[in-house]
Amino acid sequence: MRNGEEEEGGVDGEDFRKQLQVLSSPRSFFGVEDFVDDDNSRPYTYQKQKKPKNLHKHVSFKQRTIAYMEPFTLDVFISKRFVSASLTHRVTCKQVAVAGTNSKDIKAVLKSRSDVPACLAVGRILADRAREADVYTASYTPRERDRFEGKIRAVVQSLIDNGIDVKVYLDR
Repeated sequence: MRNGEEEEGGVDGEDFRKQLQVLSSPRSFFGVEDFVDDDNSRPYTYQKQKKPKNLHKHVSFKQRTIAYMEPFTLDVFISKRFVSASLTHRVTCKQVAVAGTNSKDIKAVLKSRSDVPACLAVGRILADRAREADVYTASYTPRERDRFEGKIRAVVQSLIDNGIDVKVYLDR
């Protein structure tokens, strides 16, 4: 091995070290020692931190059980051309009663399909259809963009006047 000569069956010393480095894994992922402490006494370990609860995502017991306590929900949709409302079962997602000014029987009777008298008529017809389906209570939560006034209030008030108990939840 001296004077640049190699033994016939042997391996050069540098080549042996390179092969040994390839076969052995590095002590850290990046090829450099990673330490957490200032005195370099403890190697870095990945520990899962406890995440704080996001208060906005916390669902209370009442929010989880209200679908079973008050199973029917009222959905009111008002556009420039027509008004529609429906009672939906929350758990099964089936519509129990539907009424709207787009249907043929209501179109012929009303002057306008989107004014307050049309909303009152939709509420009255929806209440009749709900009573036929044995639904006497419902809950209504307005959408974020909707205010509980005007035409929406007319539909809900008409339902209440015609015998359907509607609980309105305005908390946001």
